[in-house]
Amino acid sequence: MHYYRYSNAEVSCWYKYLLFSYNIVFWLAGVAFLAAGLWAWSEKGVLSDLTKVTGLHGLDPVLLVLVVGIVMFTLGFAGCVGALRENICLLKFFCGAIVFIFLLEVAVAVLAFLFQDWVRDRVKEFFENNIKSYRDDIDLQNLIDSLQKINHCCGAQGPDDWDFNIYFNCSSESKSREKCGVPFSCCIPDPAQKVVNTQCGYDIRKKSKSQWDDQIFVKGCILALEAWLPRNIYIVAGVFIAISLLQIFGIFLARTLISDIEAVKAGNAF
Repeated sequence: MHYYRYSNAEVSCWYKYLLFSYNIVFWLAGVAFLAAGLWAWSEKGVLSDLTKVTGLHGLDPVLLVLVVGIVMFTLGFAGCVGALRENICLLKFFCGAIVFIFLLEVAVAVLAFLFQDWVRDRVKEFFENNIKSYRDDIDLQNLIDSLQKINHCCGAQGPDDWDFNIYFNCSSESKSREKCGVPFSCCIPDPAQKVVNTQCGYDIRKKSKSQWDDQIFVKGCILALEAWLPRNIYIVAGVFIAISLLQIFGIFLARTLISDIEAVKAGNAF
């Protein structure tokens, strides 16, 4: 073990630079997320008109990317500078934030398990709100399309949920060509077609429901996700455990370094 600089209590170089290496990864990842998010917003013209963010009633995926980027950038910066400069305030901020995030993850997991019906209702409400904004944001549109194609599902609880969207609504007032249809991502793909038919869902809900099975996915995405989770429980658990271990390791490094620095300061006081 290498030590430096202090004759009595000493700060471990191993812990110091291991914590720096740990955080430089988070900092660089945060920079990448922020760069990607800002680029996506500039492409959509949001940076020149921020009211577009508040005007969207659904989730803007880019906003989620930016929030994650800001958190990772801030924690990575605090951890890197705190370790290199042996700054107890920054190290305590980093450690406290990681502990808070870890406890928040555990609390969410426990509450989601205990209140499954409430969570299901909130997910349904969230999905329906995003269906309403399907045509309002290209990133949200791509996210919903990907979710429906990957899980072979349509709508929150079924294809009729697309009535929440003004373009797909079956009401007589609607003048949209997509009236009483569903997005192309709800369509069962035809292996013979090499080009995606983006109009495959037009007028499909004007037909009897018995005809839907051959043309579109009829299972709702909430049911599809509920069926997916038990099949992949080991993968989900593995990812959660891996993230938790990384967070615990970061907390351990930060607390160890803080203890070393405090011991050095206490020794120098006498």
